[in-house]
Amino acid sequence: MEIQQLGDHSPDKFASLALAPKGRTDPQEGNWRAQEKAIDDWLPINARRNAKWWYSAFHNVTAMVGAGVLSLPYAMSELGWEAGVTVLILSWIITLYTLWQMVEMHEMVPGKRFDRYHELGQHAFGEKLGLWIVVPQQLVVEVGLNIVYMVTGGQSLQKFHDVVCHDCKHIRLTYFIMIFASAHFVLSQLPNFHSISGVSLAAAVMSLCYSTIAWIASASKGRSADVDYHLRATTTPGKVFGFFGALGDVAFAYAGHNVVLEIQATIPSTPDKPSKKPMWKGVIVAYIVVAVCYFPASLVGYWAFGNKVDDNILVTLNKPKWLIALANMMVVVHLLGSYQIYAMPVFDMIETVLVRKFWFTPGLMLRLIARTAYVAFTMFVAITFPFFNELLSFFGGFAFAPTTYFLPCIMWLTVYKPKRFSLSWFTNWACIVIGVLLMILSPIGGLRQIILKIKTYKFYQDYPRND
Repeated sequence: MEIQQLGDHSPDKFASLALAPKGRTDPQEGNWRAQEKAIDDWLPINARRNAKWWYSAFHNVTAMVGAGVLSLPYAMSELGWEAGVTVLILSWIITLYTLWQMVEMHEMVPGKRFDRYHELGQHAFGEKLGLWIVVPQQLVVEVGLNIVYMVTGGQSLQKFHDVVCHDCKHIRLTYFIMIFASAHFVLSQLPNFHSISGVSLAAAVMSLCYSTIAWIASASKGRSADVDYHLRATTTPGKVFGFFGALGDVAFAYAGHNVVLEIQATIPSTPDKPSKKPMWKGVIVAYIVVAVCYFPASLVGYWAFGNKVDDNILVTLNKPKWLIALANMMVVVHLLGSYQIYAMPVFDMIETVLVRKFWFTPGLMLRLIARTAYVAFTMFVAITFPFFNELLSFFGGFAFAPTTYFLPCIMWLTVYKPKRFSLSWFTNWACIVIGVLLMILSPIGGLRQIILKIKTYKFYQDYPRND
């Protein structure tokens, strides 16, 4: 969609008129507002508002059930049975509660919708401060996820190749990441959430399938003869740092809050039928699917392999070969959708800045260049630092905990102002404390693991083949 300049007014003229409304005539104001509306209709988040409740369901499943579910058995091996089960259950409950708060706050102001996370932050904390609080953390989550998904997609393709062609020449992980990225150079040109609905639906179905395969295959294999349920590390510092890193792994598994407002923005809303009703219905369905995927995969995987489980449960499983190969390809399909779900808000930010701040003309060429550059960037970082579990631990605590656990609670306390010492007041402050602890502790374990991996990793040479 090409947006031409309206009348005789340049973009700079429109900007000055917007800032100085007293010097603006009615025709000029009409031209400026038409220009703004055309830009809003072109941006990915605002383009379509005709989604149903089931769009919310599979978009949220695609957003949450991703690479994180494959690392949960490994997290259990760092936490142990008691702490592991407790952390999994508490995380499910807390994140469902904070997600409900965000759905409620989407239309907290009559006649206005907060279509983006940072818009809600600006309302709660102020125009400038809200941007500085929310945008950096949201970008770390979304860009970090896209990088991790590049790594995971490449690993799954490599595992598929090794399983179906065991005697073939070993191909480095770098090339599989590039193959996975090549699909995103095409998919990234889909303009908005509505256009990626088919990809997202396929991804949601695949996530349920491969997580089911992971725990059924583990159960079929049975407990290993030498299974050990002691913590993975043998030294006290190793156990402590491993515990911190595992908290980040779990936090990583619940990341849907970073795109929930953008997903809700695609649902129509009227005073009689606000968007929060179908959105919440979809969220409930999504969280049931999350529970069905997360709890069996993490508990059965840990039960079967103990502290010998790999950071990706599908890497640990080798038989039956055809089933493991199929599961890895399901992971690839799912990650194609997950990448796009988290990339879409980033595309929206990039295109908003290019059009509104730098006055580029909205259109196909702008999207082609901007989105291709972004995919190339995430591919480059993934190739350079393919540290799967370590990235989960670091990003999980550094940014996932704030945007998932306590930022929604702070905004709720700021905007709704529940009565002091009420149940809502206590619940939100408890979530804030837990989120702050996650943000402080889990990056320590993840960063330590990244440093150790870098010391032993030879760049441009992949990990040894796991036969």
